[in-house]
Amino acid sequence: MKLLLWPFRLIYTLYALIIFIILMLLVFPVAIIGALPGDGFKSGNFVYNACRVWADVWMFMIGIRHRNIYAAPHNKKEQFIFVANHISYLDIPILVKSIQQPIRVLGKAEMTKVPIFGYIYKNAIVTVNRSNTRDRAKSILKLKEFIHRGVSIFIFPEGTFNQSDQPLIRFYDGAFRLAIETQTPIKPVLILDSFKLMHYSSIFSLLPGRSRTVFLEPIPVAGLTLADLPQLKTVVAEKMETALIQWNAGWIKNNR
Repeated sequence: MKLLLWPFRLIYTLYALIIFIILMLLVFPVAIIGALPGDGFKSGNFVYNACRVWADVWMFMIGIRHRNIYAAPHNKKEQFIFVANHISYLDIPILVKSIQQPIRVLGKAEMTKVPIFGYIYKNAIVTVNRSNTRDRAKSILKLKEFIHRGVSIFIFPEGTFNQSDQPLIRFYDGAFRLAIETQTPIKPVLILDSFKLMHYSSIFSLLPGRSRTVFLEPIPVAGLTLADLPQLKTVVAEKMETALIQWNAGWIKNNR
């Protein structure tokens, strides 16, 4: 059956890729205008909003129906350190579509090398080279600057794709250190369906279908110090793991 469906999947993926490129070309001039010399804070917001429109249009045109689910009340005017599981390239447009408030994403610096997309990418997010200590420190300073200006932050604490059959892989400290040092509450987010819609192993696994993002209750950090970081990281991971199992995330072995 999979062999018979392969030509249709190929045609669909090529269609989605063409639409992706066309929309990127349309967003590119907007990103150039938004990145003109001036207030980098305002220009970043401008470019990110353009990317949000791109995500809305692209996902609609390729047949991905997205819905935000609020397991707890969510106030878009409040500031958070958003953290989410990471399992697919599709996670990026999903998160851009999902979070409808001023935000900066921490992302891999390698993505800036992609033609056109890389230019838009570096003007919409804060890049980091995890292998370079100085670059990591510089990225954290940029994130803190945005927090002080009232912008929320988004970080994938796993740092890379979860290629296991477990709910999550090991978290890095960065998001939790940032939350404690700036006293900004953590908001866990679950990306449930990107694994089924586009497997991390190949772009030709892309499919139309349902996409859901679940916003969990925020986790306060008021009064915590860096000595509490390991416990905070454990609490967040446990809450996310429990919720991923409850929502039947498709990659978890016991949920299949």
